[in-house]
Amino acid sequence: MDQGRSSSITRPTTTTSHIMGKSDTPRPRIVCCAIPVARAAGKVLVVSSRKHQDRWVFPKGGWEASDRTLEAAAQREAVEEAGVVGTISRYVMTIPTTKSTYHFYELDVTGLLDSWPEQHERRREWVDYAEAYRRCGWKPELIQALTRASFFQR
Repeated sequence: MDQGRSSSITRPTTTTSHIMGKSDTPRPRIVCCAIPVARAAGKVLVVSSRKHQDRWVFPKGGWEASDRTLEAAAQREAVEEAGVVGTISRYVMTIPTTKSTYHFYELDVTGLLDSWPEQHERRREWVDYAEAYRRCGWKPELIQALTRASFFQR
């Protein structure tokens, strides 16, 4: 999307009624995604996909009723999938698809865990922005969000 054009993408609300919906119509799955960043090093953290071990993604997963906000869900997914903790510093964008609605957030990393829930199912690796773009290129939603992140070099 051109920088000069207005966007229909707005920061989502984070109330439970909005996320779960109030109608009987089926809603797409709500997916919350963290883009873990170490700004001083110029790196982002990618994790291997569980479905496709040779492919890389950002930590992401479904919003759960126990999550207070979409941001909290993104932080939880970062811990579960990548063993990384940090602070959500910026909302990046929302991408609706037919199956899911993706909510992306930048996560400023403050620590790496030695042990985490999916450590035996995934690999994690710090890469520079160009390498993250290359590795995540197989999934359009990830590339779209990465290029909208505040740290991405245009």
